[in-house]
Amino acid sequence: MNMKIEINKEDDKTIVMVAGEIDAYTAPKLREALIPLAEEENPHITVNLKNVSYMDSTGLGVFVGLLKNVRKNNGSLNLVELTDRLERLFSITGLSDIIDISPKLEGGLQ
Repeated sequence: MNMKIEINKEDDKTIVMVAGEIDAYTAPKLREALIPLAEEENPHITVNLKNVSYMDSTGLGVFVGLLKNVRKNNGSLNLVELTDRLERLFSITGLSDIIDISPKLEGGLQ
């Protein structure tokens, strides 16, 4: 399965909608789309994962790298609308303790 990425900028926030599977095959495409956003000054990035059906460790690595870049540039990263499976994955790996994960996207844009 392929992955679809949609990026919307709203004021000082960037909202990224991801759909499909994030694995060794698609993770480089996701990294390519997200890292430039994190390298802006004071990036505020929200990634909506409600339509992600599968993620492996390479996907987790993308989000760890994204978090490092966001923090380096004094920004914030928020993951929203994770499926139960993805929530478990982030929890088991301990990443839910360092990445802000919310059940819903605030502000109405979904």
